[in-house]
This record gives sequence, structure tokens and C-alpha cells, in this order.
Amino acid sequence: MFEILKAGGWGMLPILACSAVGLAIVLERFWTLRRSAVLPPGLGEQVRSWAHSQQLNPSHIQALRENSPLGELLAGALDVRSRPRAEIKERIEDTGRHVVHDLERYLSSLGTIALIGPLLGLLGTVLGLIRMFLAVMTSGVGDPMKMAGGIGEALVCTASGLVVAIPAYILHRYFRARVRGYVVQMEKQATALLDELTIARAVPIDARPPASSAAARPARAAS
Repeated sequence: MFEILKAGGWGMLPILACSAVGLAIVLERFWTLRRSAVLPPGLGEQVRSWAHSQQLNPSHIQALRENSPLGELLAGALDVRSRPRAEIKERIEDTGRHVVHDLERYLSSLGTIALIGPLLGLLGTVLGLIRMFLAVMTSGVGDPMKMAGGIGEALVCTASGLVVAIPAYILHRYFRARVRGYVVQMEKQATALLDELTIARAVPIDARPPASSAAARPARAAS
């Protein structure tokens, strides 16, 4: 394997650098975008129970904000729970933009790697062909080994660029789809909390039915 990479010449260096960066991004995103870390099970119901029973204090909200991306979104709504519904909804949308930005972190870099991988392979191909033509100009066509070296360098760089770009493109699309799915789920939880906050202001606490569940602190995301 090392001999094959060595045969690619200097054009292999940026390709190898892109592959290392891409691998680091993929591993980090797989860890960060775990469902249990983004959408802890039962967290939405727990927060609605707080709103139903008015068990809302700064320590609860701060712990919720640090719990997960979903917790950060719901905490943004609770920060302005005494304001009109339109203002709460606007705060949810503002906080949601920040949350989505964090969820999509490094995905642009991964997409860039998928884009430039074939271009770097093409650059290596051109360098290999230039090397071959220079060998022909120097010693003519009588030395096939020099020509083979240039052709081999061109082919190795082309293949390496595609090997890096294809998985990067597939994983970039996969992570984007996963983030979109999370966003839909978070929107549902935020809308349910918004409805609960509206009801909590309209109906006195003594007149409300008991909440289905309540907890003192939010469930921690699984490590």
C-alpha cells in the first residue's frame, strides 16, 4: 500500500491531508449526532410537565439548556414564557437557527472535501502526465520505465482522489439528512411546549388536570 501511495508522487500529499481531515470530521459527527445526545428520550414530556405544574426556576432552565440541543431550544422558549405567544415563537425560531448551525458544524468542510477530492486527483493526473512528457523529451521513447512512472502517478492520483471524494459525499448527504430529521422532531417538541405554555397562562393551575409525569431535573444524554 505504501508503495502505491509513493507512486502517486507529490500530488498525493493534499489528497492524504483531505482524507485525514475528512475522517476526523466523520468520527466527530457520528459521536455528536447520536440521537440520544440530540433528542434525549422523554425530555420534551418532562419539560411540558414542568410548564403544566409551573415547576420552573432558573436552575431547571439552565440545566435544561446544557442538556442537549433539544434542551437548548426548549430553554429558549421557557426564558420568555411570560410573553405573548408570538414572541415565544419568535424566540424558538431564533434559538433554533443557532441549534441547527451547531448541528451542521463541519458539514460544509466535509462537502468541500467531497468536491475537491476529484480535482486534486485531476491535478495529480496532470502532474504525472507532465512528468511523462518531460521524460520523453529528455530520453525519447526508448525508456518505457520512465513513461510508466508518469502514467502510474497519474492513475494513482486519480483513483485516490475518487476514493476520498465518494465516501465524503455520501456521508455529507447522510449527516445532512440526519440533521433535517432531528430538526423536524425538535420543531414538534417546541410546538407542543408552546401550546402547553399558552394553556398554562390561560387556565389557573388549580383547574388543570394533573400532569402525566414530572421530574426534578432533565434526563442526561447518554454518553
